[in-house]
Amino acid sequence: MSTVTTESKSQRAYEWLRERIQRREFGPGYRLVLGSVAQALDISVVPVREAIRRLEAEGLVEFERNVGARVSLVDRDEYAHSMQTLGVVEGIATALAAPLLTPADLDRAEAVNARLIALLDDFDPIAFTRLNREFHSILFEPCPNPHIVDLVHRGWTRLHNLLDSSFAFVPGRAPESVREHARILELLRAGAAPIEIELAARQHRWGTMNAYLAETDPTPQEKA
Repeated sequence: MSTVTTESKSQRAYEWLRERIQRREFGPGYRLVLGSVAQALDISVVPVREAIRRLEAEGLVEFERNVGARVSLVDRDEYAHSMQTLGVVEGIATALAAPLLTPADLDRAEAVNARLIALLDDFDPIAFTRLNREFHSILFEPCPNPHIVDLVHRGWTRLHNLLDSSFAFVPGRAPESVREHARILELLRAGAAPIEIELAARQHRWGTMNAYLAETDPTPQEKA
């Protein structure tokens, strides 16, 4: 087998695995059996092993003794810290941006929220998360403090590296999320006090965080 052919098959295996990890077909903790993946793609285990090494380097896959390769588990503490921080900095960025947002900006954000609502019937968490970020970007990017905007971008990047989509785990949170978007837009259109806008944006972010943490809580829940 030529090197080029091996690299091509490895790339195909990498893309196949990464797509399924991103879409949560292979969720956190899912065991990746080399032979099964190779059989599904009709290739040998060699390119599959190389693909899994790439995914491991990206933090999407981890190896555990006596288990083998599996999709990386989400660090709940790191997720909570990242979401708490993002809620704070995105909240103040939105509040500071408010006086600079034009009616056209708000109309654009409302149009994005309408697209989010349209996704609810045939829910795609990755597409929803991408549009959700677009919605919030419209509202915080005009913030006149570049340091705060940079912190928001860093927060989004850190969160994305931990988890492609919180909504993949808590799809039931999505309808409430779009309703909160509408409320934030109402506050912005009404020229609400900055602190009211900041708190609404912060609590919106933390609402998703709390829903995710409740859904993925590993401790047994006591029944009433």
